[in-house]
Formats: sequence, structure tokens, C-alpha cells
Amino acid sequence: MYIPAHFAENQPETLHRIIREHPLGILITHSGHGLDANHIPFELDPAVGAHGRLSAHVARANPVWQSCPTGSEVLVVFRGAEGYISPNWYPSKHEAHRQVPTWNYEVVHAHGVLTIHDDERFVRRIVARLTKTHEASEPKPWKMGDSEPAFIDEMLQHIVGIEIDITSLIGKRKLSQNKDTRDRLGAVDALQARGAIELSASMRDLD
Repeated sequence: MYIPAHFAENQPETLHRIIREHPLGILITHSGHGLDANHIPFELDPAVGAHGRLSAHVARANPVWQSCPTGSEVLVVFRGAEGYISPNWYPSKHEAHRQVPTWNYEVVHAHGVLTIHDDERFVRRIVARLTKTHEASEPKPWKMGDSEPAFIDEMLQHIVGIEIDITSLIGKRKLSQNKDTRDRLGAVDALQARGAIELSASMRDLD
């Protein structure tokens, strides 16, 4: 990934936050069948190893867990806030007319080593943890115990667990750091007025 110095993000807590807030990662693998990409919700444990560990599950019918065995090197891409930036939002554009459109975004690349867990106990734990995390905001959170045990047992037979021990985290936050403060804040105000709250907040937080 091309990263100009002013867009580089190296703070682990920021990279982990982006992963937690945008857990649907793109798992990119390479095998004898070529390149592949799968869109999978991950759980991050930042306390494992130097950079953390990602856990998830895939459908048993998905060939990725057989074509990429334990020990395979993989890449997971997490995309955070993003959006189009119009030059009309920069005050300086209306004075000198020397601005162009761009796209601002946050992204994290997690490189790591894959481990396959074809293990009912593992996938049960993963499903329970993912459910607890994403049901937390519901008035009455769903849990596996709400369903018949036999039904859950059957569903678990159709998934396989995966873990990725992260070997490096590479972050990029392209948030108009290369613009004058008044131009960046002009874009922040325009984004906020259009409902792009997350991107506008990320850009404002640079102050």
C-alpha cells in the first residue's frame, strides 16, 4: 500500500479501534487456485502477541479453509471511515481555484499467519463472542441459548473456525492532513452537513 508520510498511521490503539469499529474484514489469500478474497466479520484480541489476533468462522462449504491450510500467510483489509471530498468545500478554492476532488479514507492492513480450527468447541466460542459483541446494543440481546440446542449443534457443524496471528499492522488515514487547516475544516463542515458524521469526526480529531 502506498502511504505518504503525512497519511501514515502507526498508533496501535488507533489501528485496533478501526478494526473493532469496522470488523467486516476482507480476507485475501493466495493458493494453487490463485488469489481469493472473502468478506468476514472478525473479532480482535489485541492482547495476543505483538500485534493481536483475529478470530472468525467461515462456511464449511467455503473452500478457503482447505485451499489455505494452517501456516498460510494472509492479509486482512479493514476499511474505516471514507468519503468523497469536493474542492468546492475548501475556502481557498474560491480564491485561487487551485484545488481538485479527492477521496478521504481510513484503512488497516493486517498481515498474519492463518490457523484452521475444525473444532466444534472453538466455533461455538467464536459464535458466542461475536454474538455477544454485536447484540450488545439490542434491547434484548439474542444468545445461542434462545434456540433449541439441537438446532445450534446442527448450525455449528456447517462452519469452520479460523485464527490469524497478526505479524504486522499497516495503517493509512488520508484525512486532508496535507491541506491548510481552514480547508480541512471547511470539508469537515460540508461532510457533517451531509450526514457523513464518522468521516467528519475523524478529520476534526486531527486538531
